[in-house]
Amino acid sequence: RLPVTAAVASDDGSVLYTGSKDGSITKWSLQNATHLATYSKIPSHTLSMIGKRKGKGRRVVGADVEGHVDEVLALAISFDGRYLASGGRDRRILVWDVKTDKFVKAFEGHKDAITALAFRKNSLQLYSASLDRTIKLFDLGVMGYVETLFGHQDGASSLDTLYGETAVSSGMRDRTLRYWKIADETQLVFRGGGRSKLREVLEGGMEEGSGGEEEDEEAPAGSRKRKGKEKEKSKSFLEGSIDCVAMLDESTFVSGGDSGSICLWFVTKKKPVFTQSLAHGVHEHISESEGTITTPRWITALGAVRYGDLFASGSWDGVVRLWKVDIKARSFSALTEILASGFVNSLQLIVPPRDTALTHTWGNNPEPTPAANGDSEGGPKFPPGRTRNEVLLVAAVAQEPRLGRWSRLHGNGEKNSALIVALPRGDMALGVQRS
Repeated sequence: RLPVTAAVASDDGSVLYTGSKDGSITKWSLQNATHLATYSKIPSHTLSMIGKRKGKGRRVVGADVEGHVDEVLALAISFDGRYLASGGRDRRILVWDVKTDKFVKAFEGHKDAITALAFRKNSLQLYSASLDRTIKLFDLGVMGYVETLFGHQDGASSLDTLYGETAVSSGMRDRTLRYWKIADETQLVFRGGGRSKLREVLEGGMEEGSGGEEEDEEAPAGSRKRKGKEKEKSKSFLEGSIDCVAMLDESTFVSGGDSGSICLWFVTKKKPVFTQSLAHGVHEHISESEGTITTPRWITALGAVRYGDLFASGSWDGVVRLWKVDIKARSFSALTEILASGFVNSLQLIVPPRDTALTHTWGNNPEPTPAANGDSEGGPKFPPGRTRNEVLLVAAVAQEPRLGRWSRLHGNGEKNSALIVALPRGDMALGVQRS
């Protein structure tokens, strides 16, 4: 019933897992849209207490506690569909055997909430990102810890990896993306917060206004209004935090942050090669003292088809936007929108096996529907597939953002739900490569 923070599907498109702020993980079947299992939260009063004096004791979460005791913030599933990894505010990474729905092991070591998890493709290497500013690497083949990666100056909020021994992470308020080369024990630092008119004003590069000209108080009112509209139109927003990142291949990735911009990056370039400003528009609210205040809708989630040219972005404007990348032109352009009322807290794009659509609910339902939500009571609902060449979009949509409660949406059909959409590749000319 509490907000859904993460949703991931297995690579074959047969099983879906959702994590929630209530501390539970729910397993769903994508074959027939039914609930399969729940990995429940452990009540805090059942934990052992340390400390003798009244009011000074605290609950201890040991490695043997078979469940989360706080909000679940991140999920990842291994390439073979055997292991599910989960992390959250209890600072523990739990490993589950999804074939038997049994707890396997808990990894400790992070000193703050775990915000992102990612399995290396075709491997059991697991990366984790945390608000303690570190990235950790684990090997589930031997169920052991490998190493810790340092570099971020603020909490790491997002993480992605593909087949190579590399990963990309976002550092929130340090405004950096870090490209980790595990084998070489090195990292590349990409700094965000690109040029903007506001930044140039702050740094003295230009005067606020249009070319530094002062506004004539005696000018006609209509002229002043036109100037005000032009000034509003050209307003830029300073990027203060990079919150999410997604890899398209080992040398290309996209990022999003609180300025509402989506940036396309190449490993060989230190600055973004293309930036889409205000990708999800702006939000206006009325202040009694300031009047109408305009702020960008920040990018809350990104997901990409690995080794393809398609990625999706989410915010809280009621839609998930799909974008097509043109590597030669070093840019990307909008494709379409999918209705998603609420905060989009996670996004995943997968390419299931070609015969999956014939045996799964989302692939053989004869009644066409554009998109549908599922909640904790009725389970996920699915639109039909139209071809055998499909990309499956999986999104966690909620009334609140993933990492806080500074905003809550209600009254426009927002639900705490998982959204599943089958995208026909042929109709959209996605050009996906299967590995």
